[in-house]
Amino acid sequence: MFWYNGKLIDSQQLQLDLSEPGLCYGATTFTTMRVYNQSLNHPLTSWQAHCDRLSQSIRVFRWQQPNWQQLRQGADLLSLHFSVLRIAVFPDGREWITGRDLPSDLKHRQTQGITAWVAADSLYRRELAEYKTGNYLSAYLARNRAREFNASEAILVDYQGNWLETSTGNLWGWRDGCWYTPSLDSGILPGIARSRLLNSFRDREIKVIENIWTSEFVKTLSALYYSNCVVEIIPIKTVLHSTNHCFKYSMANWQTGMNQIEKQTVRTSNEP
Repeated sequence: MFWYNGKLIDSQQLQLDLSEPGLCYGATTFTTMRVYNQSLNHPLTSWQAHCDRLSQSIRVFRWQQPNWQQLRQGADLLSLHFSVLRIAVFPDGREWITGRDLPSDLKHRQTQGITAWVAADSLYRRELAEYKTGNYLSAYLARNRAREFNASEAILVDYQGNWLETSTGNLWGWRDGCWYTPSLDSGILPGIARSRLLNSFRDREIKVIENIWTSEFVKTLSALYYSNCVVEIIPIKTVLHSTNHCFKYSMANWQTGMNQIEKQTVRTSNEP
């Protein structure tokens, strides 16, 4: 079941024209949201932030804005069936919405942490990194390569080896009571979960610094995490490097960091 161009379609197949630029060039922009309590109006769903992301990208690309009322109708219908929605918009304004469930191992990831692999090869550099487009090949390749090392995520880097983000989210570090995240000037996606966390930290006067994550800086962190709208915030317990170097973060350290935000709004859902 999915929504396409104003219609709810009960199928696993979508028919597109052979000259469709979204098919030929990945010319779509998209956003992925977690729907809390089956409601687009729930504050944690961040519906307006996701719409703003789409609208901003469409303006920059000089594409046609979608029929927002029609898009909302499709999202409302699918939110009754799925916890996660992916909303894509084509250059001519057509909307395509698909749904899926939350990862079955989400609780395990949140409590036990994951392993990440540093994708150092230039093959994994993202273009137009500040936008979510249908051309996500580099992140897709990086994550698939990471899985060959039994890692759940890949850490993407720039040409100087500075850490940028993961294949599906934004990076966070913790040390001595202070939180860190790569700055937007690094050339990363301005994640919606990232913005929500930053605002919450600042509202609660928790120290947070946006900076450049050099290879030397990351060695000083006591705990490492990544965030996105679907998984919220996940500890990274082990980082694998292509040089066969492995670095492990103390579970006690990342739990101390999490204790600072255990009442943070991103973790107030009763969902699994």
